[in-house]
Amino acid sequence: MAKKESSTTLGYEDKLWQAADKLRGSMDAAEYKHVVLGLIFLKYVSDAFETRQKQLEKEELADPEDKDEYISENVFWVPKEARWEEILKHANTPEIGQIIDRAMEAIEKENQRLKNVLNKNYARPELDKTRLGELVTLFTNLEIGTDKAKEIDMLGRVYEYFLSKFASAEGKNGGEFYTPACIVKTLVSMIEPFNGKVYDPCCGSGGMFVQSYKFVKEHQGNLRDVSIYGQERNHTTWKLAKMNLAIRQIDGNLGDRNSDTFFNDLHKTLKADYILANPPFNISDWGGDKLKDDVRWKYGIPPVGNANYAWLQHMIHHLNPETGVAGTVLANGALASDSSGEGEIRKNMIEGRIIECIVAMPSQLFYATGIPCSLWIMRKNRDESTRDKILFIDARNLGTMVDRKVKELTDEDINKIA
Repeated sequence: MAKKESSTTLGYEDKLWQAADKLRGSMDAAEYKHVVLGLIFLKYVSDAFETRQKQLEKEELADPEDKDEYISENVFWVPKEARWEEILKHANTPEIGQIIDRAMEAIEKENQRLKNVLNKNYARPELDKTRLGELVTLFTNLEIGTDKAKEIDMLGRVYEYFLSKFASAEGKNGGEFYTPACIVKTLVSMIEPFNGKVYDPCCGSGGMFVQSYKFVKEHQGNLRDVSIYGQERNHTTWKLAKMNLAIRQIDGNLGDRNSDTFFNDLHKTLKADYILANPPFNISDWGGDKLKDDVRWKYGIPPVGNANYAWLQHMIHHLNPETGVAGTVLANGALASDSSGEGEIRKNMIEGRIIECIVAMPSQLFYATGIPCSLWIMRKNRDESTRDKILFIDARNLGTMVDRKVKELTDEDINKIA
């Protein structure tokens, strides 16, 4: 077997991406991401299982085949036929797709948390089995579930990097499942979710939750003090989020299925301490004509042709009245639009003293759109000394170009804003 790559190699994630991307061939990036990320997840659960198994083999009274010994340590139980060593044996055979599908089915059957989450479509005829086998071989040398890899969050780094690269490859559609890390980090740094309930009503692949956990860890907080609630309309994106949380051992409530937040709110009674969200910009077909009498529209009925103020009011509705604070991203048009009553809603929100801060962000932060955006910070029960004021931050000149199309905020930039 080839020598395993060092987890700390500079640019390791990029090397892995380049190797995986070569194997994509003519497959569409939107489809390929589920093939690749599903395999990475399978490798992770197998590595983590194997690491725990070796620990148990060294313990005198422990049973390495006792399922409870794994579950108690938050490790998924992996049946023999689903372990990576078994899959690798078939990497160069035409049956590799069927082998992977059966492995995914077996893991879901043994782990209720993963029910309906894993991709089980590797046997389909249009998926090149030679390239699939080469992907299995590529990921064999990737250490992601071992104790050492967990210490440096190797899998998290790889998974997040691959999400960003797939978002870039998909262009406009990439924004549906991925928010640039620098935007997420800025929002989290501004609202500081140390403890309490964290909610994202349009959670994509779960980046807001992951960054919230990183924030708590970096500030020596207790992860048990944070509980996660989310919802996602798109089924395949919901599965990405479930996997993203699982590989980082984050126990979140994303519902038992994907669902439309406006029409089927899965967390109706939730009053969150922190809300983080990047709703899709300027959605025109959100079904507002069927929700005109909704209890969430405290500041006014959102226009049928644009969901921006529906998202804002949905978030406000779900804020804890004593401690709640929300950070979200919206297109700049939401700051000035007067069409279909949006100006009146905004006026009512200002008079209601719910808007604490607006940050004008640099252009070109998103893979998906060139539309300029702003961050909105909304807070219930604001301090008496500042509740009649709104802080405006002009961050339009911050950021550094990382390629021809995309700009990123540095940590220094984020600190200036937050």
